[in-house]
Amino acid sequence: MLYSWLRAIHVAAAIAWVGGIVVVIVTITSFKAPGEHYQRRELHVRIWRWDQRVTTPAMLTVWVFGLGLSFTGQWLSQNWLLVKVALVLVLTGIHSTLSGDLGKIALGQNPSGLDRVRFFAVVVGAVIVLVISLVVLKPF
Repeated sequence: MLYSWLRAIHVAAAIAWVGGIVVVIVTITSFKAPGEHYQRRELHVRIWRWDQRVTTPAMLTVWVFGLGLSFTGQWLSQNWLLVKVALVLVLTGIHSTLSGDLGKIALGQNPSGLDRVRFFAVVVGAVIVLVISLVVLKPF
């Protein structure tokens, strides 16, 4: 029964986390005209606060409950889990970078290197597909 609750909370938090990352990507890429400063600063501030209050705690919940699942399921020696953890670390880094960029925009600054945001969108999608495949198939 404990395992089922851990899994349910882990999956719900993962959905909230990835959804939040997608919102941040769309926000960053959608509200800037070429050669201009970001518009709708109030919206950026609200989404940045949402990221801080919902998306980041969801990420932490994914990590805590994911580790709990790993111990409960005794999977720490499984290779598929090690690959999954590496992929989730990539997702954590992307989220941290995007959150920092959104924070700069919310504070009225123009972050550098925003060309990577579109690349991050593709990476996030690929990571999600790989993580789900690893969990469902446990190929190795």
